[in-house]
Amino acid sequence: AQEESAACLVIEVDTPGGLDTSMRAIIQDILASTVPVALYVSPSGARCASAGVFIAMSADVVGMTPGTSIGAAHPVTIGGSEVDEETMEKLVNDSASYIKSLAAKRGRNQEWAEKAVRESETATADEALELGVIDVIANDLNEFLEQIDGMSVDELKGGKINTADAVVRRIEMGFRYKLLGVLSNPNVAYLLLILGFYGLFFELSNPGSIFPGVVGAIFLVLAFFSFQMLPINYAGVLLILLAIAFFLAEIWVTSGGMLTVGGVIALFLGSLMLIESPGPFLRISFKVIIPSVVATAAFFMLIVGAGLKAQRRKVLTGKEGLIGEKGYATTDIDGTGQAFIHGELWTVASSEKIAKGEQIEVISIDGLTPRVRKLDSEKES
Repeated sequence: AQEESAACLVIEVDTPGGLDTSMRAIIQDILASTVPVALYVSPSGARCASAGVFIAMSADVVGMTPGTSIGAAHPVTIGGSEVDEETMEKLVNDSASYIKSLAAKRGRNQEWAEKAVRESETATADEALELGVIDVIANDLNEFLEQIDGMSVDELKGGKINTADAVVRRIEMGFRYKLLGVLSNPNVAYLLLILGFYGLFFELSNPGSIFPGVVGAIFLVLAFFSFQMLPINYAGVLLILLAIAFFLAEIWVTSGGMLTVGGVIALFLGSLMLIESPGPFLRISFKVIIPSVVATAAFFMLIVGAGLKAQRRKVLTGKEGLIGEKGYATTDIDGTGQAFIHGELWTVASSEKIAKGEQIEVISIDGLTPRVRKLDSEKES
């Protein structure tokens, strides 16, 4: 923008936040810019949170689309790292001092800016305008440019903004940054973890499938990469890993569904605890957690149900499959004899005399010899 002597650089924002180092680098560039820098929270439904609030305070002009929000700038640790209370207090004090200095430089509401850091205060577009946090509310970029035209800025930046006849040239983010933006979404990270687990489960339950294992491994790597950019709670991670262990154990251990129940409970609690953030924008949405847990529970309940049904089903193969089968004697049976059972000729044994042609039923298997009784007998004598 400086090289091309642009009338104004507009940064369109929809962000849950970012790294402190990256945020400060952006702010330094904005403050040192010889071109007016305007920040516009867009589209409707977008938010300018955490690090985004600091960047907004540093911009020459700030606007919002109706239906957007700004605030919740309380510092959080990422990647699951824990800090003690004293260290966190230092971080909060430093952040509060920094955002107040930025707000003071641009003539914005310092009290609200400090509350955004200390108390995760948030505001809608209308509230932000009334509080003196932003300068304008505009429905689209063209309206935003019209409203900021003529606004005063530092002499270094020309003294005022001149966007009346400006031609808009968009600079889109590259694929790498778009991908990072998607992966930094806690809902996406959570879904990658769940889908990765499903891939791992299908591979272990059907060894040699290859495809589910490869896809699952890729999803898990992406999920854990995403977690490095989010304030992860280790307790939530351990609960989800415990849930995965329970579900995988259900493949080999007959628990009557107890492992699945334990896995569902651990998955639900772990999902709730996974992201530790004072701002709701960094938490996993209930609209994502509930369907994921319910779908997982239903899937494994079906597996357990199928397993229990298979256990109760009568054996149809092998010698055990003969028990209860009916046939007829092909010879007189006096101790031993032969009978036609299940489409096959068997040497059988019985403790009662059975005449050739009489109907018989297999009551047990003695080694490789079926023991039979006459169908009209109440029990074997």
